[in-house]
Amino acid sequence: MRVPLSWLREYVRVEGGAQEIADALSISTAEVHGVHRVGISGDLELFRVGHVLEAEKHPDADRLQLTSVDVGEDRPYSIVCGAWNFGAGAKVAVALPGATLPNGLTLERRKLRGQLSEGMILAEDELDLGTDHTGIIVLDDALEAGTPLADVLPLVDDVLDLDPTGNRADLFAVYGAAREVAAVLGGELLPLPGEEPQRDGDELVGIGIEDPEGCLRFVGRTFRDVAIGESPLWLKGRLRHAGVRAISNVVDVTNYVMLALGSPLHAYDLDLLHGGLVARRAREGEKVRTLDGVERTLSAEDLVIADGERAVGLAGIMGGEETEVSASTTNVLLEAANFEPIGILRSSERHALRTEGSNRWEKGVDPYVAGQAATYASQLIVKLANGRWTGAEDVQAAMPKPAVIRLRPERASELIGLEVAAQEQAEILGRLGFEQLKSGFRVPTWRARDVTREVDLIEEVARFKLPEIPFALPRRDAMFGRLTRPQRLRRVVEDVLVGAGYAEVYTSTFVADGDLRLPEPLSAEAAAVRTVLYASLLDPARRNADAGEDDVALFEVARVYRDVGEPLPEEHWHVAGIADGGFAEAKWAVEQIYSALGVEPSYERTSEPYLHPGKSARTTEGWLGELHPALLDGTWGAFELDLDALGEAAPQVVAFEEVSPYPEVRRDFAFVVDEDVSAAELLAAIREAAGQLLRELEVFDEYRDPETIGEGKRSLAFRLAFGSLERTLTDEDVAPVSASIVDAVSARFGATLRA
Repeated sequence: MRVPLSWLREYVRVEGGAQEIADALSISTAEVHGVHRVGISGDLELFRVGHVLEAEKHPDADRLQLTSVDVGEDRPYSIVCGAWNFGAGAKVAVALPGATLPNGLTLERRKLRGQLSEGMILAEDELDLGTDHTGIIVLDDALEAGTPLADVLPLVDDVLDLDPTGNRADLFAVYGAAREVAAVLGGELLPLPGEEPQRDGDELVGIGIEDPEGCLRFVGRTFRDVAIGESPLWLKGRLRHAGVRAISNVVDVTNYVMLALGSPLHAYDLDLLHGGLVARRAREGEKVRTLDGVERTLSAEDLVIADGERAVGLAGIMGGEETEVSASTTNVLLEAANFEPIGILRSSERHALRTEGSNRWEKGVDPYVAGQAATYASQLIVKLANGRWTGAEDVQAAMPKPAVIRLRPERASELIGLEVAAQEQAEILGRLGFEQLKSGFRVPTWRARDVTREVDLIEEVARFKLPEIPFALPRRDAMFGRLTRPQRLRRVVEDVLVGAGYAEVYTSTFVADGDLRLPEPLSAEAAAVRTVLYASLLDPARRNADAGEDDVALFEVARVYRDVGEPLPEEHWHVAGIADGGFAEAKWAVEQIYSALGVEPSYERTSEPYLHPGKSARTTEGWLGELHPALLDGTWGAFELDLDALGEAAPQVVAFEEVSPYPEVRRDFAFVVDEDVSAAELLAAIREAAGQLLRELEVFDEYRDPETIGEGKRSLAFRLAFGSLERTLTDEDVAPVSASIVDAVSARFGATLRA
């Protein structure tokens, strides 16, 4: 959720700056990925309102105008411009020499086709307010030349990159974020935006609800003589900064109100509807062509909005193409409804169609805000599209009653671990909209889905007391128990990877898609539980790399789940890692883990769709390799190991082995074998044949040359060390062992000795 600070401040009066607001929200409310400055980055004084005094064709260029522009100084500026949608007398947006545009271009005085140009007359895309470049911005004639352009247009803004969790549907709205800021920083929350415009008629809208379980509320309003056109620049710019593309004034209003209040809206061309609208279940096999141009076949589980003849949209997801608002629309029907979350989520998944609206519905939107959304949208449609509001209806099913939850102050203090006075607890909850009654606290409608128990109220108090909770652990008079063996193993693995330069991350158990889907998904992003762990590290690695971090290395120790045909899946502890650097980085980390646990790894080739062909290996407990470049840009090594299997392979007791005081005898062997013989197989055979005198064994070289060793062959070189605790070994002692090794490898693999 991108929240422009200028928009937020229209709903809350607060002293804090952008970073202070971001820090407060990140501690108490939701993750904040950062504060981004959008628009003009340079000196705003160099952007002004200009009054065009003269405008004539450039003497040496047919497509250019030569203008003289008053910018509030003691002389006019000469500016060459390529647009023709203005003339002498127009008020325009001007950037003077030295100004830096959002695209990084810094303007200079220079000659264009022989004429001096002192700056630029600006189009909306050059100020990052939209995408239009067909003409320059023509401003209100009442503005004075030299007026700072920042006083007229949203040239610059700070944008909060807020990442609410799925249970906080109220935060998917600018007003919801403002409500939190007011509570956290003690600001003044202003009333919900929107006032009813003057009504010009009492037209029958004709809306209804056939499925009250799927649609709790349906508000419909009609508007006549609507002038469809472009939105004003303040609205275009605000939508753009929030990450939404501007389309037309009426459609932009529906998107703007959705972002402001969190309740999605939809506008229909009233003249293309056959009768009124109704919320009902689709008929099996019924079809609708949605706004993306795709004809969709519906099932009886889909909730639709339909007129008297056919479905005209997938409720809460996307409207129909046949009734969309276009440039020829003059009459509009506005829909402000409230839909049940799970049904919208399932339809969205079934049709592989996800929108800004469905993203909010699936998390649960406050049904009581639909009326205010309709009011605000009506006000803006009348103001921006000169429409006449002629009719309104509000059909409601059984609206949920706000819950009242009892809170025991002493229980709250006990769970928080900090003494919080009952009066302070009530004051905190009051700032959040919880009304105190004799029987408890009434939950505000915008928090009805995630605050249902006493412990939820306690959590609300706790998140406001986090800065006061001491870092020291409480004193213990006695301690019982100890870590289990699996817990100790996980601690060892974590310590090893941290020591190897990896940073631990924590990601969600829930994923968007997978074999183990939830019967009641939390949201489209949390519709299944993960069966692999490495995939959860891709996004954190990508974000760190995109932020300019070097040598990114991340790991996670967490559970994954396997479907075993039972009602509940099996849980297994895994460790996964990802590092910038390719196969060698992954192999080195895996070797550190095996070494710390006292397990000898056994590698064999593997081929996995998520790993680079030819740069992957599998061990008994997992895999490692270089990530396939389609998954992540760059060269990345990754691994995933089953910690339960590693625990079984690790020795229960680490036995001391005496170090020999006598020197070792070292021998190197190079065997020529077929390509399909793995190094692990050779290592096992050598170890078995060498017997008790073997102290060390490693592969140190691989060689291929069809001319010298043959096609389809490779040479693997091994380094061995022999030793005894009783005496110094001689060549005669080692010779029979060496012969035994050569015989065993030759007999089992058809190997020949090169050296």
